[in-house]
Amino acid sequence: WCGPCRIIAPVVEQIASERADTLVVGKLDVDKHGPIAARYGVQGIPFLGLFEHGQLTRQAIGAMPKAQLEKQLGLAD
Repeated sequence: WCGPCRIIAPVVEQIASERADTLVVGKLDVDKHGPIAARYGVQGIPFLGLFEHGQLTRQAIGAMPKAQLEKQLGLAD
């Protein structure tokens, strides 16, 4: 139901494909898994989080172009 989530989905899929050797991408339905969303302070969607060693280290909220998303998540080369 989330329009911005549908907009950013192809960007996330492209990043996942390009970085398959170093990055694992997963999705979480915040409506069905509210306690998990609350644990990480999700207040808006799409919420994109980068986890390193089980810890949320970077995050981005909202639909954005690929380059901007990679920059916000610290993935830009």
